[in-house]
Amino acid sequence: MNWRRINRALHRDIGYFFFGMCIIYGVSGIALNHRHQWNPNYIIKQESFQISLPSEIQEERLLIDNILKELNEKGSYRTHLISGYNMRIFIDGGTININLQDGSGNMETIRKRPVFHQINFLHYNTPRKLWTWFSDMFAAGLIILAITGLFVLKGKNSFSRRGVYFVVTGILIPVLLLYLYLNS
Repeated sequence: MNWRRINRALHRDIGYFFFGMCIIYGVSGIALNHRHQWNPNYIIKQESFQISLPSEIQEERLLIDNILKELNEKGSYRTHLISGYNMRIFIDGGTININLQDGSGNMETIRKRPVFHQINFLHYNTPRKLWTWFSDMFAAGLIILAITGLFVLKGKNSFSRRGVYFVVTGILIPVLLLYLYLNS
């Protein structure tokens, strides 16, 4: 068996094995690169509202139940705080702030962004333990894929004839950008 055949087999099989990891880290990487534009982990929804409050003074818990019923949040009560004429109600997945004088308020709800929350959980290495070992294996696999990829083709499209220009350019761009960012 010649070295080129071993190289191709190694490149192919490592690529197959780590396909899922490439998708996880690729999608998560794009999402995290744009975290200044959106929250890749959570969907945060804020809405203002105006409700009518009863004219007579009610027991706090009864008032809260009425507010939650009017906002379709019945059954999600956790606790509450009152400071002057402001009430903050903590509900499952959010908070409700309400002015007890005029009934104006806002509600903020937070929920995990499907798929992105889970893959970012892995990308950040939050699980640690066995995941750390597997992601280290993936990193080593990427190094092997990069090196073996240089020698898959031969002839006019080989590394020594054509690929070297792409490799040099691919190295110079991050070096140049790093230099520009560090010296600006």
